[in-house]
Amino acid sequence: MKRVFLFLATNMAIVLVLSVSMRLLGVEPYLNANGLNLTSLLIFAAVMGFGGSFISLAISKWSAKRAMGVQVIETPTNSTESWLLETVRTYSAKAGIKMPEVGIFDTPEVNAFATGMSRNSSLVAVSSGLLQQMSKREAEAVIGHEIAHVANGDMVTLALIQGVVNTFVMFLSRVIGHLVDRVVFKTERGHGPAFFVTMIVAELVLGVLASIIVMWFSRQREFHADRGGAALAGRQHMIAALERLNSLHPAPLPEKMAAFGISGGGGGGIKRLFMTHPPLAERIAALRSSAGHA
Repeated sequence: MKRVFLFLATNMAIVLVLSVSMRLLGVEPYLNANGLNLTSLLIFAAVMGFGGSFISLAISKWSAKRAMGVQVIETPTNSTESWLLETVRTYSAKAGIKMPEVGIFDTPEVNAFATGMSRNSSLVAVSSGLLQQMSKREAEAVIGHEIAHVANGDMVTLALIQGVVNTFVMFLSRVIGHLVDRVVFKTERGHGPAFFVTMIVAELVLGVLASIIVMWFSRQREFHADRGGAALAGRQHMIAALERLNSLHPAPLPEKMAAFGISGGGGGGIKRLFMTHPPLAERIAALRSSAGHA
């Protein structure tokens, strides 16, 4: 609840600052006088921005199951499935969340992810490759990492952040399009072609810049989830799991699941700004460093 309140408050603060700035700079009166109501536009952008984000969140379990071919374990059919369910049940109880749905997706690659509408309505899925190529202790650490994502409310928080940036991308792109249309191309009534062209270009540019913010948040949450996994499964086991992942070079998950998977792709320079996960070497170093300060 505190996390949800924080980001709602942040969103309101941004709206307030933007509104005051527009008034002080004389932009809002000019725009309103020339056919663009900022209040109506902001409401429209917020409905569209948050609506798209939360619709994606609401259908995240359904879409993940379809995209990854996840087979949810209703009744375990072997010892591995029994162990997997019991591990998730134990860690969920420790983390103070309801038991998530548990599933396996068939791929030789080593990976896992968590998704869902809320802390108490989630899905944790692991790949068959993870179960085959990791020891039980390493796999338990990966499961702990995913449970930590759920317990931390990362899915809802990311949806809130995405909603905020979606809102301002839509809002600012239309303001920019309107200004270019009126000031540069001198359109007096309605909107000319320049508005739509400028708006689309601005949306693309601002969307790229906004994604940097979302990806930065995602990378920070990985460090938190690693610490959560270490608390649930043991620090050395979490480090061992990350080292194994580093040696195996797992394939990336589809974009919608990538933020809450155990591993992401590597990269440096500008590419790093768009990574959902920090490099595994950094995550391992962070865990070892936190052990030294414990």
